[in-house]
Parts: sequence; structure tokens; C-alpha cells
Amino acid sequence: MSSPALWLLPCVMCAMLPGLHAASPGSECVRVHPEFTHSLRTVSPRFLSVALDASLLRTQSLDLLRSQKLITLARGLSPGYLRFGGTGADFILFEPNDPLFFTQEYDWKSPNTQGKVWLNTIPLHEEEFLTYLLALQAPVILKEKFQEDFKNITISERSVDILHSFANCSGFHLIFGLNALLRKNHAWDSANAQKLLQYCASRQYNMSWELGNEPNSFRKKAHIKIRGTQLGEDFEHLHSLLHTFRIFNHTGLYGPDIGQPGKRATVALLKGFLKTGGKVLDAVTWHHYYVNGRNASLKDFLSPQVLDSLVIKINQIFEVASKIVPDKKVWLGETSSAFGGGAPDLSDKYVAGFMWLDKLGLSAKMGIDVVIRQALFGAGFYQLVDRMLDPLPDYWLSLIYKELVGTKVLRVSAVHGDAASNGTLRVYMHCTNLNSQIHQKGSVTMFALNLSDQDKHILLCCSLFNKTVQFLLQPGDSERGLYSQSVRLNGKLLKMVDRKTLPIIRGKALQPGSPIILPAHSYAFYVVQDAKAPACQ
Repeated sequence: MSSPALWLLPCVMCAMLPGLHAASPGSECVRVHPEFTHSLRTVSPRFLSVALDASLLRTQSLDLLRSQKLITLARGLSPGYLRFGGTGADFILFEPNDPLFFTQEYDWKSPNTQGKVWLNTIPLHEEEFLTYLLALQAPVILKEKFQEDFKNITISERSVDILHSFANCSGFHLIFGLNALLRKNHAWDSANAQKLLQYCASRQYNMSWELGNEPNSFRKKAHIKIRGTQLGEDFEHLHSLLHTFRIFNHTGLYGPDIGQPGKRATVALLKGFLKTGGKVLDAVTWHHYYVNGRNASLKDFLSPQVLDSLVIKINQIFEVASKIVPDKKVWLGETSSAFGGGAPDLSDKYVAGFMWLDKLGLSAKMGIDVVIRQALFGAGFYQLVDRMLDPLPDYWLSLIYKELVGTKVLRVSAVHGDAASNGTLRVYMHCTNLNSQIHQKGSVTMFALNLSDQDKHILLCCSLFNKTVQFLLQPGDSERGLYSQSVRLNGKLLKMVDRKTLPIIRGKALQPGSPIILPAHSYAFYVVQDAKAPACQ
């Protein structure tokens, strides 16, 4: 059973498999062919990461990072990167000892001998007040984005302390987006950034950096046009500046965070940037959203064609990067379902999981090293955690992904019995996360999405495997269905045990030889514990 030749045996049709009943009316059989001998590639252990939007500085929302509940939720998604950026990052000015913040009470605990930092958590009544304020101010923040009426924001030493310590406590590495719109004779004016770097160095903060957010849209939001070659020179300047501080000698530098390619000018900007500044980068970053949040539909979230559009964008980025900086990793530096803050009543519901899970699977398969989700929480509709700090469906999906999916990507293909439904079952496979509680030597994790309105019978060389554990995610509210804001795992509603405790993620063991049935409009993970995959040994 462990012979590599067995992995290549084709799965036979449904009716011919021993112990397998004929597919129920309205369902379809899909044969899945995995390749276990070699892994396709390996992604970063921080592959699934999260972002915070700098617009949080316009409110008191950054203090919510001191919420015990939010810290607990963030820890569940570690290890990862925490990117502090977005459009607002290009309007941030660092103000040391800003009087507005300096006079407020702030309990700080210094680093201990292990170099860890803690924030004193805020009391529940303060958290409730801050979430109330965020709910009030969210429409104003979203309106500012739509109208592109951006104003400068100040960030104080205290806010930097909160950001860094939250990342540290939660198991994340902070990436801070610096303001690239501060210009002097067309070149970047680094004076304000230098003040911030000096402060962070004095606190011995281990963190990484970006410069600018979506430079292809600078003219639109700030009436400034920057050539790619000039931005590359700005990055070289920042790289030199970082190396004047010992603690930042080995820090990460990421960019240029362009919007997704489409217009010729965006690709030209990327080419010019990489030619002059590519050598100082640790990874090439770009942004992707499938649709416009203002006119997105339920159909978009379930469309194979919309999901496949990501392939074209990834190929465009790699076509440029592989020619100019072939040794550099490529990251999705900011991404979610719909731009403009997300799609109301879609991006924060169960149906959003199809776009998110497929993006994770497709990105890893095509060579993206890190995917940074916009956002952990905030004013829009595409957050992982809502404005009351309750986890949304995409949070639970991310939590289970972190638990089960390892860094080694495997090759897998699906053959549909009905050509007309091709693409409605999307399947990905990795070696199982070595730290997972159900990991066994050589085990693999398959995750699948059923975009159709009929059940799918998945044939995964069923006669070879006897130990398969299912993690089926379905809407928590059956009446709301795809619009549900809660999730059930194998029939049980997912929710926090308390403010300090996440639920134990338990799978359901399938009967040996039984088919894998993925219900209509659902997604699931399957850990094949006895796969004995050579690539995962």
C-alpha cells in the first residue's frame, strides 16, 4: 500500500467501487488524482497572514488591540505577518509624544528577559465603548474611501507601542507601511520616517517595512505621479536608512504594493520599480480583489470564471518578476473578496469563504509565498472579525486552515463526470500541518469547494485509504444559508468558549471505504492520515 506506484492508480467510476453506493439523484461523481511522490513547492510558514488598515488611526479603534478577546482571536491565526498599511498609510505622519495621546493613561509593561512584550488589556466596559464608537464611525471611514477625500493622520509613540506589542503578543511579525507621498524635488522625503525609525530602534522593536500603498493610484488619490524607477530609488534610499540602525540591518523590506495588473501603466510601473529597486526587496508585493464591493453579486462569489481570473493576474506578476528579479519571493501583500471595503451582506457572510479558500489554494499552487488578508478587523465588510469583535465565517475558515494545512503543496487534479459542471468542484492538497493534533507521518490534507447546487461524490482512490477525517463547514443559520454570519463544523456551531479560549477543532472520522460527499454550496477539509505520501514523510 505504500508503494509509489499505487498513487498513480486511477480511481474507477462510482458504481464500480467496492462498498460505494450509487450517487444520489442530482449529485455528481468527481475523481480526484493526487500526486504524492514529490511536492510541487513549499510556501512560508506565515503563508496566511492578516492586515490592519491605517484608517483605524482616525478613530480610537487602535485601542481595541488591547482587547483580550481580539488577542485570543489573533493568536489562533499565528504564526503570521501583521501588515499595518492600506491607503491611509500614505497620509500618516509620526508625531513623537503627540500631546493628544501622551496625556492619556497608558499602562505599559517593559520587555522581560525573553524579549516579549505585553499590553495590559482593557476592561470590558471600555472595549464595549470602543466597539460602539467604531460602529458609529465606520460609515464615515468608508465614505472617505469612496469619495477619495483623504486627510493626514498622526500616529503617536503610544500607538506604535500598541501595534508592536499586539503583534508580539499574538505571534505576528509587524510590517509597517511608511508614507511615500512625502516628496521633495520628486524624491521621497524621509525626514518623518527617520523619526519613526529612531523611536522604534530605541525601543528595540523587531519589525519590517513597506513604502507606499498602490503607487499606481497616487495620481488619483493625491494628484502625484511617481515613475517606477523613482520609486525604486526611494526604496534604495529607505534600505540605506534602515542600515544606519543596527536592529534593522536584517529587517524585511517589501514592495511596491501595486494594485492588481490590468492597465499597461501598472505593469510598466512594476517593471521600472524592479529594475532600480528590486535588489533591495525581500519580496515583491501586489494587491488583488476579485470584484467591486459596490456592485458585487452572490453569483460572483460562486462563479468559477471569477475565481479563475486570479490565475491571469498571478501569471502577469510572475511574468515580470521572474525576468527582472527571479530570486525574489512574490506575496499577495493585500487581498480580499471585493475592493472598496468589501461587498455588504456578502464579504462578511458564509458565501465569502468560497473566494477566500480558493484564493489560498490557488495562490499556494501557483507559487505565491504569503497571502495577507485585508483585514483582521475594522470599518469595512471584508474583516475576519466584526465590529463587535465576534469572529466571522472567514475567521473560522482561516483558523481551520492554519490548524490542518502544511507548507508543502501537492499536485492534484479533479475529473468531472459531467463536462458541463467542470470547475464547480475545486480541489487543493498539501501535506498536513506538522503541528496539527491529527497529523500522522505522511498524512495529507485535501480541501475542496463545491460551487454548484448539487452534492459532489469525491473519489480519492477510496479503496486505498481507511483513515480520513472530515472538517465540513456549512452555514450556521440554515434559514440564511449562504448569507449566514455563523458557521457549523460537522454540524456543530463554532463559537468562542470564552474571551481567552477558542474551541477545540474536532474532525469527524469517515467510515473506511465510504465516499466523500461534499454537499451543495459548501466547503471542507479532509485529512487522509494513512496516505503515507512520500512527499510528506
